[in-house]
Amino acid sequence: MRILLFGKNGQVGWELSSALASLGEVISFGSNEVNFTNIDSIRDCVKRYKPNIIVNAAAYTAVDNAESNQEEAYLINSEAVRVLAEEALHINALFVHYSTDYVFDGQKELPYTEEDLPNPLSVYGKTKLQGDKFIQESGCRYLIFRISWIFCSYEKNFARTILKLAKERDVLKIVNDQIGSPTDAKLVATITSLILYRIINNNDFTNSVNEIYNLTSAGETSWHGFAFALIQQAQSLGAKLRCAPENVKAITTVEYPLPAKRPFNSTLNINKLQTTFALQLPSWELYSYRLVKELVERGFYES
Repeated sequence: MRILLFGKNGQVGWELSSALASLGEVISFGSNEVNFTNIDSIRDCVKRYKPNIIVNAAAYTAVDNAESNQEEAYLINSEAVRVLAEEALHINALFVHYSTDYVFDGQKELPYTEEDLPNPLSVYGKTKLQGDKFIQESGCRYLIFRISWIFCSYEKNFARTILKLAKERDVLKIVNDQIGSPTDAKLVATITSLILYRIINNNDFTNSVNEIYNLTSAGETSWHGFAFALIQQAQSLGAKLRCAPENVKAITTVEYPLPAKRPFNSTLNINKLQTTFALQLPSWELYSYRLVKELVERGFYES
């Protein structure tokens, strides 16, 4: 089994590099090795290695920058994905791709299901949705996982930023009217590997491809609630912080304007994935605690 992984240096890609190793040979590339704005380099890479599975964790994820860099965002999130889907079809490879909660407008009160109609508010969301459509129209075998609010312990993300700021400031002001499910990149990689194992080795799951699945932690919170929990967990583990949990102040999106519009409700219904693959996804609090504990053990709060 040969797996071709793109985006190895991103949060999800980094975790996938190790999580997929149990399935076979993993050949991984970062953006410095395969340029996703160069279509020919993508085609050449797939044709050279002829993988059984293509896993694409590469994306233009700078949501605000995408508003002023629409062409680059489209090339990476849409056009490159179209090419990968075409090449997957040519060699009969399974194409695994990661989508986003930002394909929705956030107006729904309940968590979004895979059947809900997308209506992205931002360039990032629109280009990611177009990539999804290219895959579905290509005729290749595919799995699309919609993920949200990704964090990990080693790369810049909301969780690490909050914990860093809590060491430096007495008060933090965090948006409380955007709701979602914080999801550890390690969980995404682990579940991806497990699902691929079942599809490869169990005929009962072979008809589970050519589908979109929501893949997030269980539960939901606001950015404010996430920040509060992180600081509270860090404090309970003895971290030296200037900002106490009660000094995490709630503000509205209007009070913190950004170039790209965000959905107010980013929660995704994970029942389809759990039912199809007989899984029970853990709560976001479990993984946020693991993140904080790992950072404490690494001395993140000592300086």
